[in-house]
Amino acid sequence: MEPPVHCIGDLFRQLGLADRPAEIAAFLTRHRPLPAKTVLADAPIWSPVQSQFLREGIADNADWAQVVDTLDASLRDFAHVRQRPQERSAPQQV
Repeated sequence: MEPPVHCIGDLFRQLGLADRPAEIAAFLTRHRPLPAKTVLADAPIWSPVQSQFLREGIADNADWAQVVDTLDASLRDFAHVRQRPQERSAPQQV
């Protein structure tokens, strides 16, 4: 597998957003979690131009697609998918 063409900082710069690691982390914290049913490009946090860029980055499978997917995953709350060990049911004995 080839390494991604762009990093998350590149994507933030392309979107016209602050691109330093602390600023990216603050952005993710401020806008997380996106609702599960919300398409990334349709989230209300984007301007129309940003939304269009994100949509095209995925649809065209452009060299931005992988980092856009990373941004999407970073804005989601996957905590409900992972079970904590104490939440797993004990094996049933027969």
